[in-house]
Amino acid sequence: MARAADAVLETSIVGSFTKFGLSTRRSLPQWPADPAPHSLRDHVVLVTGGGSGIGAECARQLSMLGARVLLGVRTPSKGANTAAWIRDTVPGADVDVIDVDVSDFSSVRHAARNIVANELRLDVIVHNAGVLPRERLDSNDGHEITLATHVLGPLLLTELLRPALRASQNGRVIFVSSGGMYTQRLPVEDPEYHVGVYKGATAYARTKRMQVALTPLLAQRWAGDGISAHAMHPGWANTPGVVDALPGFHKVMEPLLRDARSGADTIVWLAASHPAPSSGRFWHDRRERSQFRIPRTRHSDQDVVRLWRFCCDALELPAV
Repeated sequence: MARAADAVLETSIVGSFTKFGLSTRRSLPQWPADPAPHSLRDHVVLVTGGGSGIGAECARQLSMLGARVLLGVRTPSKGANTAAWIRDTVPGADVDVIDVDVSDFSSVRHAARNIVANELRLDVIVHNAGVLPRERLDSNDGHEITLATHVLGPLLLTELLRPALRASQNGRVIFVSSGGMYTQRLPVEDPEYHVGVYKGATAYARTKRMQVALTPLLAQRWAGDGISAHAMHPGWANTPGVVDALPGFHKVMEPLLRDARSGADTIVWLAASHPAPSSGRFWHDRRERSQFRIPRTRHSDQDVVRLWRFCCDALELPAV
């Protein structure tokens, strides 16, 4: 009965993605247990996009579980304000700010060097940093900005931090995707979005689709290092990013939107649950979900490999 009720919510979309989805699921039998108190004591966690919204709340909740939290932010002053807020609300919180623009490969390399030099290990990376541009922009390295921010930068950062994740012996990498990815096919033929009329919301959803599609491949790639890979979507959350990028959607849906704490729930669960949830899966509200809702959006394993090779070429990484 609990699974049937969950399936009805999932099919409805609005019932699943809004605040009512999480509150209803929490009341159902078989809802996975919350992480144990102090379950991240002596653990180090990096949260990109940790200056506001879901990222900031995720960092706060991870601090409450005992983690040392590194806030990866583009604007250090914003990160400092968030770190101060966490310290004020979580007694004894251990929080530092990492200056990193994940769309900029030079910034990513600099941040990775700092982390490796200063941390004995890294237990979790939460790839939460995101952009939703109003017009087509290129990164400093010449890549479409959502591709650079959501896919290429996170891949490079994780590869550079693999030694620190390996030292954890239970490293976890979490990609914060979006339910918007359900509307888009994997753009294997045009990952840089050169073809057609550019729309920021479409670019965002395309690159979120890429994150989810690559997760099983990355799980296999990193398994030998004891590193698991997870993708999830937080539902529709009332965050500053939504207000700025989707004002019309926010105006209509605001009464139904989740708060940042609800949006962060599954991220924290993936980061702190023991044993670790199964690697290579896509999650929403603590349950594995299908990658597809619309038949035309399905892709093949060969498509994923082609995308991966494109990413490796862009980042000058070995494909195997």
